[in-house]
Amino acid sequence: MRLIDRYLLRQLAGPTLLATLALTGVALLSQSLAGLDLIVNQRQSGFVFLKITLLYMPQLINMILPIALFVAALVALNRLHTEQEIVVCFAGGMSRWRVISPAIRLACTVAFIALLMNLFIQPAAFRTLRAELFEVRTDIASTLVREGEFTEPAPGLTVYAQNVEGDGGFRNLFIHQQKSDGSATVYTAENGRIEKRAGRNVLLMRNGTTQEFSERGVLNYLTFNEYAFDLSPMTNSTELIHYKPSDRYLHELFFPDLEQDWEKRNRLELLAEGHARLASPLYNIAFMAMALSAIIGGGFSRLGYGRRIAAIGAAAVLVRIIGFVVLAACEEEAWLNLLQYAVPLGAMALALRSIFRQRVSRFIDIRRPRAAPAGAAA
Repeated sequence: MRLIDRYLLRQLAGPTLLATLALTGVALLSQSLAGLDLIVNQRQSGFVFLKITLLYMPQLINMILPIALFVAALVALNRLHTEQEIVVCFAGGMSRWRVISPAIRLACTVAFIALLMNLFIQPAAFRTLRAELFEVRTDIASTLVREGEFTEPAPGLTVYAQNVEGDGGFRNLFIHQQKSDGSATVYTAENGRIEKRAGRNVLLMRNGTTQEFSERGVLNYLTFNEYAFDLSPMTNSTELIHYKPSDRYLHELFFPDLEQDWEKRNRLELLAEGHARLASPLYNIAFMAMALSAIIGGGFSRLGYGRRIAAIGAAAVLVRIIGFVVLAACEEEAWLNLLQYAVPLGAMALALRSIFRQRVSRFIDIRRPRAAPAGAAA
């Protein structure tokens, strides 16, 4: 029996892994296309782009796992049942529970992995992601200069660069600075680069000029080999990183600091996210039970199980949509969080009920059709 259990588990685990990798690849591609703005507009490196894309993966994988498990189970179970391997198990005296136990164990293992990702990996990844996006948004080089465009990174400051090189350098710079006393200064330079001097960010310009009218209205025109334009007024920001509900650990969702105004106003949203972290892994077990119901929940058919698979597939989509609707509703009423557990558990119970109420056929039809009598042909 253990040999048969391991065989059934291998037949299910292989397609599950392949389906997870395939769907993860599709999700990774879609996420990477959405993140091209980091390279095109924010001029970030390929490493930053790859890092941010990968940090999205824990949440994407959690959404993919139930679908991958459901699709893989349907493929594997349909093949096993069509080739009468499951029928052989029943004919050998195995109970229904013994036949489906490898699939249920696989689903429970996947659900446990999903739970660990929800509780620990996703918050850690999303906190890192939020810090990385904060650095990208506050990156001086990407906000100060855009190639071939006049930008206003700060009030009274206009910057233009004809070319932005791949190593972060600027060519043919133009800066117009309007001061608080009404005077203005114009800087031009052949090239420039943002560097740190004495712990401060400066735009280091080389081979340029400055033009400024004095209080008497006289134009002061100076040339320089090197000039450090102070950027510290632009970098002195009191903005802090704000963690969204998806970035928080479970104890922060269930026990927020109610002295903070934002957390007090969004108490129900945090509570709904916390229950969703605990309830969403149950969809792995529910979808596996529904896949088992589609194949084993009915009688054997040599014509296949297309209709049953289509019906169960539609039911699985409906169950997941109901789950998302309930999650949205929980942000308004706290007691609705019970439904976050009731939806997958109810789908699981109905699927298992359809499996165990079906009578088991312990016989294999190996009879050949009888030849027609000779007189019948006449």
